[in-house]
Amino acid sequence: MATTYDCTIFELPKLANRAGNITPVHNNLEIPFAVKRIFYLYDIPGGESRGAHAHKECHQFLIAASGSFEVLLDDGKTKRLIQLNRPYIGLHIPPGIWASEINFSSGSICLVLASHSYNESDYIRKYEDYLTYIDESKNS
Repeated sequence: MATTYDCTIFELPKLANRAGNITPVHNNLEIPFAVKRIFYLYDIPGGESRGAHAHKECHQFLIAASGSFEVLLDDGKTKRLIQLNRPYIGLHIPPGIWASEINFSSGSICLVLASHSYNESDYIRKYEDYLTYIDESKNS
């Protein structure tokens, strides 16, 4: 079972140019999995939060494409708070970690690269169910 210390911050390539920067992202190269779904969160009022769930199989890679936010990571035992505020820094969240995106700055955009297509049965949306899932995973 993953712990919060298995959540890794990656510095992505930043190709600088006088006309602006570009950051390429390739499957299994800059990030540790193949991307099957991309989505982004935006128009989140300043100070609001999103997420607050875990995945059974899906890996996620979060990037603050604009603005900033924090990610509260929880493995049922240890919590870590990570701030994302640069578009060339990403956070890999493996399956089995409870994650909440919090404290969004006004106008921020959270870009999410996911290893799986959307599947509701992969989500654990209640924290009590998450703790049960962890206990059952340890005992199996």
